[in-house]
Amino acid sequence: MNPNIPREKITWHPTINYDTCTGDRACFDFCANDVFVWDEENQHPIVQNPLNCVLGCDSCAQTCPVEAITFPSKDDLRKQLRQLRAEMQHATA
Repeated sequence: MNPNIPREKITWHPTINYDTCTGDRACFDFCANDVFVWDEENQHPIVQNPLNCVLGCDSCAQTCPVEAITFPSKDDLRKQLRQLRAEMQHATA
């Protein structure tokens, strides 16, 4: 990632389909970056700290046995980064 691009401008974080989620805690237990918090009342994860998500990492989605977690495509991430870099270069020119 270009250090000049503020992380909050980059859309990369998990989205949880709660209709599919079984509450097995696989994603919550896997992620060491505190992206998720556990909702005890509803027994499912919540994406509370999306900016903690490592760009390009979708490992939590891969650990989900019911495929309840999605991310933007990595192609979309690359396009977004190219666009943001171009905007940053244009702004500093």
